[in-house]
Amino acid sequence: MKKLIINADDFGYCKGVNYGIIEAHADGVLTSTTMMANMPGFDHAVELHQQYPDLGIGVHLNLTTGSPVLSHLKTIVDSEGNFRNQAYYKGSFTVNEQEVYDEWKAQIEKVLAAGIQPTHLDAHHHANLFGNFNEIYFKLAGEYNLPVRNNFNNQDPTRRTTDGFVYTMETAIQSEEALEQLFETHDSVEIMCHPAFLDKFLLASSSYTYPRTEELDLLTHPSIKKLISQQDIIELATYRST
Repeated sequence: MKKLIINADDFGYCKGVNYGIIEAHADGVLTSTTMMANMPGFDHAVELHQQYPDLGIGVHLNLTTGSPVLSHLKTIVDSEGNFRNQAYYKGSFTVNEQEVYDEWKAQIEKVLAAGIQPTHLDAHHHANLFGNFNEIYFKLAGEYNLPVRNNFNNQDPTRRTTDGFVYTMETAIQSEEALEQLFETHDSVEIMCHPAFLDKFLLASSSYTYPRTEELDLLTHPSIKKLISQQDIIELATYRST
């Protein structure tokens, strides 16, 4: 069987995001999510996880949104103690890579301390691709024996990840032909998504808002559920099976 992982980023961002992810899982085709340990919706997400244990939960390593878990950082935060934004890392930048390692490790440990055994790692805003941070990403994956999101065109057969990774959910699951094409050369694929209900915090803090509701509608639409359920060689999965 081909394995299809549909993963929602940003679990723990806020209640609107949390409820959207749970809706997409409980009444849709979402199988997996990744948790932001540093965001204000973290405790709420932990409570929801206890009600939906079949939802795979990884760690959404964060370096660009909100404030860090650790308090002693200097090079990856701004003058107010918040994470630097994406623009900083897309230009020339100088950071202490030990701080990146320490903060990401602290985020993983916070998820573990909440009683959640992570299924995998990925990174908010694909921060593992900034500078040399992919090496930190791989190091932590090795230390915790976890698979990682394949947003780096993996060519290493020993690296625990999926064969394919898709950024655009809308085109990937729009038809039987699209699904078949997705698995022509892959046995396992992750599709990334960002479903949510809108709340005040999300509207005030994110540049990606209303499309999240459209993603939620797609993930729970009867036609999409029927489409995927009718695929004889494709099964919905989580990173537990990688």
